[in-house]
Amino acid sequence: MRKTTFCLFALYLFFAATSAYAQLKPSDFTTNWPEWRGLYNSGAVAGGNTPTEFGETKNVKWKTEIPGKGHATPIIWGNQIIIQTAVATDKKVEKTDAVATENRMAPTQTDLIHKFMVVSVDKTSGKINWQTVVKEELPTERTHDLGSWASNSPVTDGDNIYAYFGSRGLYCLDMKGNVKWERDFGQMEIVASFGEGSSPAVYKDKVFVQWDHQQKSYLYALDKKTGKEAWTAEREEITSWATPLIVEVNGKTQLITSATNKVRSYDAETGEIIWECTGMTRNVIPNPMYADGILYLMSGFRGNAIKAIDLAKAKGDITGTGTILWEYNQDAPYTPSPVLMDGKLYFLKGNNGIMTCLDAKDGKVLYSNQKLDGITNIFSSPTGNKDKIYIAATNVINVVKAGPEFSILAKNTLDDTFHASPVIVGNDLFLRGFKYLYCISEK
Repeated sequence: MRKTTFCLFALYLFFAATSAYAQLKPSDFTTNWPEWRGLYNSGAVAGGNTPTEFGETKNVKWKTEIPGKGHATPIIWGNQIIIQTAVATDKKVEKTDAVATENRMAPTQTDLIHKFMVVSVDKTSGKINWQTVVKEELPTERTHDLGSWASNSPVTDGDNIYAYFGSRGLYCLDMKGNVKWERDFGQMEIVASFGEGSSPAVYKDKVFVQWDHQQKSYLYALDKKTGKEAWTAEREEITSWATPLIVEVNGKTQLITSATNKVRSYDAETGEIIWECTGMTRNVIPNPMYADGILYLMSGFRGNAIKAIDLAKAKGDITGTGTILWEYNQDAPYTPSPVLMDGKLYFLKGNNGIMTCLDAKDGKVLYSNQKLDGITNIFSSPTGNKDKIYIAATNVINVVKAGPEFSILAKNTLDDTFHASPVIVGNDLFLRGFKYLYCISEK
């Protein structure tokens, strides 16, 4: 997915001036996790005393089985944990020749109709509050055997939940699980059967969807009350999975997208391009991030690209200009988004358990190529709070000390596999596995 750690009041003032959550109360920044990478795409929170050591019989407050298969990171608002999932039914459909041909290219595709669901879990007890089926149909697109048909995370503004299932559409639900409106954008054609995964972003009266695939790509800005289009921007892009970032710079709200052909900043009100530069590598997945006036971009498939951009100076084509403050084009992450916390960037190499930390201001290497314990392949993103960073993969969760020197504080194991990213609210750590949702907390 970052911020210098301030006292709560100073943190609030910072966000009130620059972030998409300016309307929230100071306490909202420590009691909620409204989007998949947390506040400002940082993958981090300022406080909280979450456990360093835990296991199936240690510091598990509760453990709840979640129906279906989904790798979407949960979001949290108040006492509700919101999760997206896809549940296979026992219903089959007779395939057309076209669908059958498609399925021969995708051996992981089934012929079962799926229920696409939004689930609310009580944060205190782990009990399921409600389950809403927003769509029931056969997925005809291909998906990766390591992915799922529910890998997009929802987002909330505290009034409504915006649950995005890619080719299944976008759904606005109230906090009781009632669908208020829905939008169908059509069928995506994702490169190489890798599946879908970008999440929506919300700002004031709009919800934004980055619709990048192998056909015509778009950026949609929708009225969040009705789902009607406020504006749409055509994009010359191939498939990307990054979630757009919203920042206010020099009195103007920018919507920033990271992709292969170009990195672009749009005026959030009109859809006009404010600035752009050459793009990242292929298959862009990590989110853009922002803190202290600087935008950070990363991607690491078939190449390495890491950039830091001075947003106050960004206008027009900034390629090759001093607006790009520094670049560090090695050891970049493929699937996992980074953590930006307390002036430092923490990220993994490719999809591997190898960690690097840079000074966020100047790109200076604080450490690099440090091996995590028991983690090889990883598809979730690290999450940080206060003095710790949690990194979850397979059934292993490493806890790494935050700071300029690499140190593993603990290696924990649980009876599940994790592709969703850890979530932290207060003193609680939430881990969504293939089967269970865990609440980890000191007892």
